[in-house]
Amino acid sequence: MTTFHPLLAPYQPTSDDPFDATKAAHLLNRAGFGGTPDEVAHVAEIGAEAALDELLDFPDAPAEEQDEHDVPDLSGIDGFPTTFRKIAVLLAGKTRDEKLAVRQQLMAGNRQALIATGAWWMKRMAYGPHPFQEKLALFWHGHFTTSARDEQLSLLMWRQNELLRQNAAGNFGTFLHQISRDPAMLDYLNNTQNRKAHPNENYAREVMELFTLGIGNYTETDVKQGARAFTGWSHDGDVFVFRPFQHDYGIKTFLGYTGNFDGDDVLNIILSKPDCSRFIATEIFKYFVYEDVDDKLSAALGQTLAENQYELRPLFRTIFNSKAFYSKTAIGAQIKNPVQLIVGTVRQLNLMMPPIRPVMGALNQMGQVPFLPPNVRGWPGGRTWINTSTMFVRYNTGVWLTGGEVPALGMGKPFGGGKRGMAERYRRGDQVNFAPANTAVADSAEAVVAEWLNRLIQRPVDDSQKKVLVAALGDDPHSEWSVRKMVQLIVSMPEYQLC
Repeated sequence: MTTFHPLLAPYQPTSDDPFDATKAAHLLNRAGFGGTPDEVAHVAEIGAEAALDELLDFPDAPAEEQDEHDVPDLSGIDGFPTTFRKIAVLLAGKTRDEKLAVRQQLMAGNRQALIATGAWWMKRMAYGPHPFQEKLALFWHGHFTTSARDEQLSLLMWRQNELLRQNAAGNFGTFLHQISRDPAMLDYLNNTQNRKAHPNENYAREVMELFTLGIGNYTETDVKQGARAFTGWSHDGDVFVFRPFQHDYGIKTFLGYTGNFDGDDVLNIILSKPDCSRFIATEIFKYFVYEDVDDKLSAALGQTLAENQYELRPLFRTIFNSKAFYSKTAIGAQIKNPVQLIVGTVRQLNLMMPPIRPVMGALNQMGQVPFLPPNVRGWPGGRTWINTSTMFVRYNTGVWLTGGEVPALGMGKPFGGGKRGMAERYRRGDQVNFAPANTAVADSAEAVVAEWLNRLIQRPVDDSQKKVLVAALGDDPHSEWSVRKMVQLIVSMPEYQLC
């Protein structure tokens, strides 16, 4: 039986602690990218458990299988998808200079394909049918990290993204075996170079340190022995291959077990360790609830995952129905990551996704570009999202999305190449309906402020903040210009940076 922890007990609404709009918005923020007023009202009406059932009701399948037309449109990109398998054919018989020209064309096409794939995913997060699945894919992207800076084939990055989506709420053990065979992962952590004569330790180390066990739960000997087990694991294009002549068939001792182990044996040994279930469950809790997790809570989370044979949905139900999730410690206490900030604003204001280059420019300056985590540890998150430089960009981005003109958001070409700022300015304000939904209170500045705070902040705000917003409306609270300026103040508030 799972070790009881009071914070994981189911949240039960009471008259003193009801499941209200604030808690409904909290669920939609953490298990997705925020909710519109209608979505928040729907969740508040049906209750926490029924709402979680709806959020978890998505197919364990990639987007391509959910909708055969929902794939990145790369058809117009010169040099792609030729880059995937036909490089050798293109280079055959070419002179040195001709080969250089072909490679430059392929690199340029690949960069364009990565940008297009990033735009496709941003739109799925904003408008896709399964927001929790996309939020989980973003989490796993930061956990099982691979970066386009090191993986030169954008199609492999998209295929990995589909793998994350397919396994987002499935069985972690199955997921671990599949990601260990993923071509983009094998490239990123150099396992294609892992051969019997010269073992490469990168994947064996990171699969324990970052993906499953955490620091302190393995030794350097385990790294070396694990690396031997993964020798010969490689890929041909987008297909995993095992190269038997590169594999070390010798006896290995790994995490206390001895045998003629291969990579699958090593992964199964890792999964048998309580440290693995505890580490994974705790990482999930930290991402979706809050970061301060003590040893007893961590142990209870790990036991929940282990007793369900690494099935993730029971763990998600425990976490998202818990007292901890709906506590004051959790609600409104998480700094929005840059993707959440942009996607959430687009959703809450019912905007079309802006042109991808300035969006990527803003994300780049705020420190989170999809497919470009900074290193194998992924994005550190938490307080690292906020500093004097990123705050300026975060405020400017919010103002820009709500129709304000701000200095151009520099692209910086995060997918490679030289620096090139975006000189264009974009106005999104013509998409936003700044008229109050309730025309009966249009003449009340306080009511207009309350309506927009409920829509964008979604939790109580100090009276002093409300007075500033009321003053910003002036004598004409139903003026589009006045409301626009007031909304731009809201998205520049410190409270808007939290969810």
